[in-house]
Amino acid sequence: MIKNNNMENNKILDIVYHPDPILRQTAQEIDLDKIKSPTMQAFIKNLEATMLKKDGAGLAAPQVGVSQRVIAVAQRNKKNLIMINPVITRRSWKKVSEEEGCLSVVDENGKIIYGRVSRHRDITCQYFDAQGKKKKLQAEEYLARVIQHEVDHLNGVLFIDYLEK
Repeated sequence: MIKNNNMENNKILDIVYHPDPILRQTAQEIDLDKIKSPTMQAFIKNLEATMLKKDGAGLAAPQVGVSQRVIAVAQRNKKNLIMINPVITRRSWKKVSEEEGCLSVVDENGKIIYGRVSRHRDITCQYFDAQGKKKKLQAEEYLARVIQHEVDHLNGVLFIDYLEK
């Protein structure tokens, strides 16, 4: 697990579980003028702290009951990514099938359910960081998979929607 000493004073948010309707909504874009507000900055820190505490690869705002377009993505040995209003602008032709799980998709005992999902191997994504700066990121393999999974949450899509029935 990635540790960050600044996370100690943050609130750990409650995870929302499938079939909660908020997980099926299209999340609302965040007004760029509000990114630097104390409320939004506190939410971003709490979202990141929750992701780390729950040992998630990523976490989207709808997973903590907030229908807004913000995700946190854990990165080993790097600063975690905070992506506001992310848009995937390019997807590779090549896809890769790997096992995925989700903090919001658990069985009756609270254990995460896993399944194989085919996703684009490489993506390009545009987003705003926690300071409101526009960014562009090219991601591949694992990072691309996590971003696609979290952006799906912003569009009301769960990884189980891709599994064969």
